[in-house]
Amino acid sequence: ALFLGRPTPMCVLDEVDAALDDANVDRFCSLLADLAGTGTRFLVITHHRLTMARMHRLFGVTMIERGVSRLVSVDLGGATLVRRSA
Repeated sequence: ALFLGRPTPMCVLDEVDAALDDANVDRFCSLLADLAGTGTRFLVITHHRLTMARMHRLFGVTMIERGVSRLVSVDLGGATLVRRSA
């Protein structure tokens, strides 16, 4: 109700889907998609595979060798375009 009445430009959500089952994660992601249509950008911190699959862009940190961290970014929309053209 708050977002519908007064949408904010950005919202950070940290592990809000951790306690949800798969059906409710799907409902949650659909709600986020609807709210994103109001102009709000969502930064979702999650480990849930279904939530990550529904996002437009993923950021992560990997450690290829001990003590060396690396930031990884994946544009899922672009990945879909590459897959279709192949």
